[in-house]
Amino acid sequence: MKLIGKKIFFLMMFFYVLLWGGSGLIAAEEVTARIDKGDTAWMMISTALVLLMLPGLAMFYGGMVRRKNVLSSMMHSFAAMGVIGIQWVIIGYTLSFGPDYGHVIGGLKYFFLDGIGMDAVHGTIPKYVFIMFQGMFAIITPALISGAIAERMKFSTYIVFILVWSTLVYDPIAHWVWGDGGWLLNMGAMDYAGGTVVHISSGISALAAILLLRKREGYQEIRIFPHNLTLTLVGAGLLWFGWFGFNAGSALAADMNAALAFTNTQIAAAAASFSWMMSEWMIQKKPSALGAASGIVAGLVAITPAAGFVEPKWAIVIGFAAGMICYSAILFKGKAGYDDSLDAFGVHGVGGTVGALATGLFATINGAGLIAGEPRQLFVQLIAVMATAIYAFVMTLVIAWVLDKTMGLRVTRDDESTGLDQTQHGEMGYNF
Repeated sequence: MKLIGKKIFFLMMFFYVLLWGGSGLIAAEEVTARIDKGDTAWMMISTALVLLMLPGLAMFYGGMVRRKNVLSSMMHSFAAMGVIGIQWVIIGYTLSFGPDYGHVIGGLKYFFLDGIGMDAVHGTIPKYVFIMFQGMFAIITPALISGAIAERMKFSTYIVFILVWSTLVYDPIAHWVWGDGGWLLNMGAMDYAGGTVVHISSGISALAAILLLRKREGYQEIRIFPHNLTLTLVGAGLLWFGWFGFNAGSALAADMNAALAFTNTQIAAAAASFSWMMSEWMIQKKPSALGAASGIVAGLVAITPAAGFVEPKWAIVIGFAAGMICYSAILFKGKAGYDDSLDAFGVHGVGGTVGALATGLFATINGAGLIAGEPRQLFVQLIAVMATAIYAFVMTLVIAWVLDKTMGLRVTRDDESTGLDQTQHGEMGYNF
């Protein structure tokens, strides 16, 4: 009887494995069949390229501040990698891409990435790869704001600011434009890789923050020079390199659209750098290295929303326009007197607006703009720009005001004079 019982037990186990374990194998095989290894490899590389932009941004910004603030400025970018890297996993992703609520925000279904298993797929890539790719956008966006508040903001307040700002500003806007059911997506707004979501939101928020933060001590009374433009140039090069992942990766596949975005990214950056240099040469009689580097970034910003929607000839136009218009915005800053330390608003806010509107003008691929006989697209782009700008500006003012009243936004005058490297971090960038 014991022998018969054992046989029945093993027979039952055999059928269990066959029915349940076998079905798991079949499911795994189905998931594997849906995943394209080439697309997945490209997206993992693109994700890493976008993360590389953070050290690039740290160097780009770090070289433009005074020597006593180089570590402080670079820490703004590196801190975002840690703080927003965790925020995105806990709540950022689900607010941006979770189930739609009222067309304005995602639900909490994916809180802590709960419910996303090894079998989850986004298109032809694993869901986790998509989540990490989008997470890099979330990380770099608040770091861009740091270019405006450099050399005078308390580091402790900055940490809280980027955490709150990402949750209340970036995540809702990302859902509006990219999340299923988002109201701007439903309206037909076109933003290939983040002209509104990343650059307008950060650039306009930078402008709002400096209105409360006020000018640096001695601004427009003494000459404030970048301490290491070689560092800035290397940073610009890393940003250009990483931006291929930023834009071409937004195709979410290794396909022809990725190739188009890749091509347009190169063209626009080159055109903007050239037009900025020429504009500077004409007005100030000498083309500067800082101008060339700033032009590169302006072109990259402007082509971001249009990268997969326009033909290469229009990428040249967008790049040339971005270089000249963003340079003009920098000149206007001097006349207006606001202290956008490293031109976060002048390059990202203005450049993102140029690119978003240019998408409505020149889109002919995967959508149609004005030149393709669809004037409505330009109107939709204008609404997207205005909605993003107004929401980001108002919310940033509120966040910054609350933090100013509770934690304080700005370091003391003595700390600012000594330098934020020593007073905020207890270190020095250079020990000669």
